[in-house]
Amino acid sequence: MNMLGLKINNAEVEAVDGRTFERLNPISGEVASTVAAASVEDAREAANAAAKAFPGWAATGPGARRKLLLAAADKLQEKAPQFVEAMAAETGATAGWAMFNVGLAADMLREAASLTTQIAGEVIPSNRPGSLAMAVRQPAGVVLSVAPWNAPVILGVRSLATPLACGNTVVMKTSEICPRTHRLIVDALHEAGLPEGVLNAVSNAPEDAGAIVEALIAHPAIRRVNFTGSTRVGRIIAETAGRYLKPALLELGGKAPFVVLDDAEIDEAVAAAAFGAYMNQGQICMSTERIVVDDKIADRFVEALATKVKTLKAGDPRKGDTPLGSVVDATAAQRIDALVRDAVAKGAVLAAGGGASGTIVDATLLDRVTPAMRIYGEESFGPVASVVRVGSVDEAVRVANDTEYGLSAAVFGRDVNRAMAVARRIESGICHINGPTVHDEAQMPFGGVKDSGYGRFGGKAGIAEFTELRWITIQDGHLHYPI
Repeated sequence: MNMLGLKINNAEVEAVDGRTFERLNPISGEVASTVAAASVEDAREAANAAAKAFPGWAATGPGARRKLLLAAADKLQEKAPQFVEAMAAETGATAGWAMFNVGLAADMLREAASLTTQIAGEVIPSNRPGSLAMAVRQPAGVVLSVAPWNAPVILGVRSLATPLACGNTVVMKTSEICPRTHRLIVDALHEAGLPEGVLNAVSNAPEDAGAIVEALIAHPAIRRVNFTGSTRVGRIIAETAGRYLKPALLELGGKAPFVVLDDAEIDEAVAAAAFGAYMNQGQICMSTERIVVDDKIADRFVEALATKVKTLKAGDPRKGDTPLGSVVDATAAQRIDALVRDAVAKGAVLAAGGGASGTIVDATLLDRVTPAMRIYGEESFGPVASVVRVGSVDEAVRVANDTEYGLSAAVFGRDVNRAMAVARRIESGICHINGPTVHDEAQMPFGGVKDSGYGRFGGKAGIAEFTELRWITIQDGHLHYPI
């Protein structure tokens, strides 16, 4: 397999010291990708290239930026077979998940293209006679983009599409787990005609991640940081960005509650819960982790969901004959197994699944989960859902909010007004009534509260994150001053 270099000034270059690292296939242990391992010097060179390209890109008209982003969406979709192969090799993802990633990511590029003419300001009435006062949005500068491996095309594209649409240049620090997948995104944008230095990509060995990220945040040209990943790493990013007074947009972990009220349509709720809990082996920030069910219907709901879960077989995604693939690595499989064992030892009922073979982990359903169990509070980030039984709406809301996280949530009930009242009480950035917790659209404001982060990706909300709002006045010059 050819070694993937860094992408600086649209050119493929080796790391200055010639170092590389390997990403292994989580199932077979074979080499999935061999990639340049950037040094701090390489990272700074990428930021310098983006800084040099910024004035020209910022001055590029919205029509030209739109045209390039639309072309990039087409190029991205043309690479769908390469994304399928790369995601299977690097992360154990199924072809279906890879194709979904490519489709939504292309939508995100097209949505970003539409934003180029929506970066608007306003005229604000001034108390000073003869003064025209304006609020004007301008590109911020160089944006540092750090995206994860679990939805690599969606989240990789999301990290750079709106920044580019707003006239910023970008340094993308690719994931150590899926460097080839992330590089395909960069290649699609370059093939679409993105000018030299506007988008640069830096790959790094896992042990160098902290030094690389800090060097980039510290670089004077970097004006915005956006990170999607774990809350643990997000805290480090936030602390580092705060030290250098760089605004950061953070989308972090989740422990999504799925509230099933006593008047819910059980078959519909089961279908949505299964999709939300087990799609991509539960490795989605919005994954349904806690199913909060009213006691009155809990037995029927659990029986129906367990029947569904038993049909969700996991296997090698390269064979393409199972709905679920592999978890990302052996450490993840061991962590998931430990959470399940702890719950069962403390009285949880194993309603379905519970087995594993290497990184192939069965879809698992735990019933009668309590706060005494680790899985009640810890993010599993795997194909495991926990049922917590409650006796009232107030208790359902309390349990739904009994978490440090607050990204996505769902409420199921036939009485929509009642369900809406519950949704309003749930502490989350996103909540869906009679729909799954896993739901994303390019134009929607996406983000969380509490330990799930702050700021919003998507649509017009993203414009505010990646531009500077400036107050500019034009005055007639005929003013009276007190001194």
